[in-house]
Amino acid sequence: MAQRKVISFENIRVACRNCTLSQLCLPMGLVAEDVDRLDGIIKRSRPMHRGDHLFRGGERFRSLFVVKTGSVKTYAPSSEGGEQVLGFHLPGEIIGLDAIEKDCHACSAKVLETSAICEIPFHRLEELASSIPSLQHQMFRLLSKEIGHDAEMLLLLGKKNAEERLAAFLISMSKRLSKRGLSATDFYLSMSRHEIGNYLGLAVETVSRLFTRFQDEGLLNVDRKHVQVLDLRSLEGIAGIVQAEDHQQHSN
Repeated sequence: MAQRKVISFENIRVACRNCTLSQLCLPMGLVAEDVDRLDGIIKRSRPMHRGDHLFRGGERFRSLFVVKTGSVKTYAPSSEGGEQVLGFHLPGEIIGLDAIEKDCHACSAKVLETSAICEIPFHRLEELASSIPSLQHQMFRLLSKEIGHDAEMLLLLGKKNAEERLAAFLISMSKRLSKRGLSATDFYLSMSRHEIGNYLGLAVETVSRLFTRFQDEGLLNVDRKHVQVLDLRSLEGIAGIVQAEDHQQHSN
């Protein structure tokens, strides 16, 4: 079974310069002195639990949030009166960038499991970024990454069929977890089948059927939310992901 990291107050209060996520988060590219200046404006609260909100749609934008441990989903009201899942956020990822323009949150952010969150007051971050060019550059990079993710999501929902969507989702989770020093092939999905289906534009029954099918075909081993990827290459093939070496062989 995949091991879960235990959240402690020591893990929550660790300084930015000692954080294992520093190369994924705002400190990336900053010298030690500037990392300490950034660390000085960050608020670290006690652990948050499943169902807790970082913010709700319509609230005034005051802070950006970074997932330190655990996971968070963002969602907005759907036209049917339910919710539309917009994204799942893992350690090192920043939430709230989309609220900068209108100074108001257009969506809500809810904790999916016991999580540690860093809060960064935006006005303090703006002041700091104006005097630290490398921090300003990192902000631009993160905003660009956000736009790129939105474009990938539109492509996923617009052109891929059900099995391609789920395969692409699993590959995305695998790559993102790997970047955080976690296993790329043995992980725990904190979101429900319903939430995955909502995000991918698929019925929950379709998601469950595809998980069973992928397992029957020897691609995965699934035990509730615990997933073991047994054939990453075939899963990438279903998702339409072409590896660099495959592309090179094809071009030759």
